[in-house]
Parts: sequence; structure tokens; C-alpha cells
Amino acid sequence: MCRSIKTLRPPAAEEVTDEDIRAAALQYVRKVSGFRRPAAHNQAVFDRAVDEVTRATTALLAGLEVRGARSRT
Repeated sequence: MCRSIKTLRPPAAEEVTDEDIRAAALQYVRKVSGFRRPAAHNQAVFDRAVDEVTRATTALLAGLEVRGARSRT
């Protein structure tokens, strides 16, 4: 059931897409909940958790300062 969630910050990942972040969030929620596909009565809370983890991950990656990383400007 569980694949490794890959590192999404530089320099381990140079280009991270919204899809990469959402896939990591989905994998996290699957692991924590123990459900690969939740039952219909749990779908809304499952989807909400994926959305919240996606937002938190996006904010985390945007706020990280990676020492020694080269500027891309």
C-alpha cells in the first residue's frame, strides 16, 4: 500500500509540480488513514484531508530557505 513519498525540496527535486505535491498529500493521507480508497461515507473527510495537506505542503515548500541552493533568477 505504501510507496515512498519523494523529497520535494531543492536540490533533491528541481521542478516540483502541483501534481507532485498533491500525489504526496494523497499518499500521506492514505498511509495515516489506512484507506487506499475510503468508503463513500468517509470520502468527503478523506478528500478534505488531502486538500489540507496539499495546502500545507505548498506553504512549507514556498517558505523553506535552502542554504547553498542557487538562485534561479
